[in-house]
Amino acid sequence: MNPVRRLRSSSRTPFLQVVKTAVAVVAAVLLCELLIHGPFPTFAAIAALLVVQPSINQSFVKGLERSAGVLLGVVLATGVHLLLGDAVWIVLLVVVLAILLAWALRLTPTSATQVGISGMLVLTAGVVTPNYSADRILETVIGAVVALAVNAVIVPPVLLGPAHLAVARLARDTAAAFERIAVGLTEGWEHEQWDQALRQARALRAQHGRTEAALGSAQDSLAMNPRGGRHRTVLQRDVAVAEHLRVLVTRVTGMTRAIRDNTAPDLRADPMVGRIATEVARVGADVRRLGAQVESARLTPGELAEGPEEPELEHALTAPLAVVRPNSRHWVLIGALLEDVRRVREELLGEDD
Repeated sequence: MNPVRRLRSSSRTPFLQVVKTAVAVVAAVLLCELLIHGPFPTFAAIAALLVVQPSINQSFVKGLERSAGVLLGVVLATGVHLLLGDAVWIVLLVVVLAILLAWALRLTPTSATQVGISGMLVLTAGVVTPNYSADRILETVIGAVVALAVNAVIVPPVLLGPAHLAVARLARDTAAAFERIAVGLTEGWEHEQWDQALRQARALRAQHGRTEAALGSAQDSLAMNPRGGRHRTVLQRDVAVAEHLRVLVTRVTGMTRAIRDNTAPDLRADPMVGRIATEVARVGADVRRLGAQVESARLTPGELAEGPEEPELEHALTAPLAVVRPNSRHWVLIGALLEDVRRVREELLGEDD
């Protein structure tokens, strides 16, 4: 692989975040110039650059990490300077002590890095005095607070859209997996076709993991977000649907594997297999309808006041299936599929334990 390509990201940072970062840096520097008379407020600019994040919650955490790291680094550098004076080896000593201190306190990587960097900047930027060190700490706090305020005031980020779409797509693809089982049982697929269906069903697990990650990002973007009220209601619904889909993904994968491992040319001839295929097709239709409801969900003010509810689903459930005479060769597979259909129905109806 071309090493130069590693310098580029697969996606761009949102342009709005770039604008907010620039505004935060300029505002932090100008505010420090008004409040603190001294050299260029480097610490404020760095803090503003680092603290503007995709979500307000992440900005708050970065601000705390940055401030804690700078505080420790400045205090450490000032103390060592007052005790040992000025020399190149003093800077190296401060770096080593910063690394050990961060390790001893089990700081996060961001805070740990800032301890050493802040110590070096303090020792190399000018005459180290208690007032100088206090100003640098104040600069950092101002930069972090300004960046947090800018991120919260200028269109606070909401990442609900990707999560909402991911849940709808997972429902759609889970429905397709159930429908493949129905088609395969009806047409009497060969082992190779079931093997392909199993690979597609297993891929749903990774897709569910990506959906959970998108939901986590959405939850993070709504934390401390003044725009979060209505969006939290939608997100809570999506989280509830994703939890149901987690169970359905496990079930459809298990059903596909059971058929792949136990399929036979005469399996299609059993009348019960045809009835199971019909029920599985109806399950697929129910799950597909659920995905459509999620994708087109809209909330009214009345719904917001009542709180989150899961999307309602009109189920295509028919009369219970009864096995009068078990198949002498395939009764284990048929029994397992019947139990899976029952459990899937319980999950869809919300009757599971």
